[in-house]
Amino acid sequence: MKTKDNDTQDPTAPSDAADAPVPAKRKSRPRSAKTTRENILRAAKKIFAKEGYGSARVEKISKAAKSYDSLIYYYFGSKEKLFVEVLENAYKEIFDAEKNLELDPDDPVGSLRKIIEFPFRYYLENPELIVLLGTENLQKGKHISKSSTADQYALPAIAILEGVVKRGQELGRFRADIDCQKLYIAMTALGYFYVSNRFTFSAFLNTDLMAQDQTEAWARYISDLVLTSVLKEKDTTT
Repeated sequence: MKTKDNDTQDPTAPSDAADAPVPAKRKSRPRSAKTTRENILRAAKKIFAKEGYGSARVEKISKAAKSYDSLIYYYFGSKEKLFVEVLENAYKEIFDAEKNLELDPDDPVGSLRKIIEFPFRYYLENPELIVLLGTENLQKGKHISKSSTADQYALPAIAILEGVVKRGQELGRFRADIDCQKLYIAMTALGYFYVSNRFTFSAFLNTDLMAQDQTEAWARYISDLVLTSVLKEKDTTT
């Protein structure tokens, strides 16, 4: 009889049934916290891009995130720290995307053209980044200067650029005196200016600068322009 009782108690004992869900609940808490944080960051990015730093209120962000003001302060500490993390994520996302470019080591010219056009194409797909960067520059960079990681995000992108330039030099295609940091600034500036000034220049030029034929023409123009500055004088094959 004891054996029979033991056989029937194991799968149906109340203590086992009560204990079974506990590990699952414990495991779900970190995921829930992570999801909450990500939702707040996504909402904050939209609100900061739409309202600017000064007008973006914590209550607007929490409402957009379907969260609570208290959770924003719990996870981020303050609106400023939240803004810094939004900027950090924005930088990280663009540099992570650039690392995924498919580059041919045997075609440094074609690879460099892809790298040159990348920031412009990224800004076209993510115009909110232009607003965030513009807002922070109006603030004289006082928020991003408090980031402990911001100076690390550009390093991988410049390293990729340096690798392509070095390969081009080895193959005799590129000049030997190329400053990759200046090259990086030039290619990002040409894409940034076009997208950040698209409304005013469309009006001045009576042209829709966001039309596909216009954006493709600009991508080609800036890559031709920058490539000309790095190619050896006799190399006209681009």
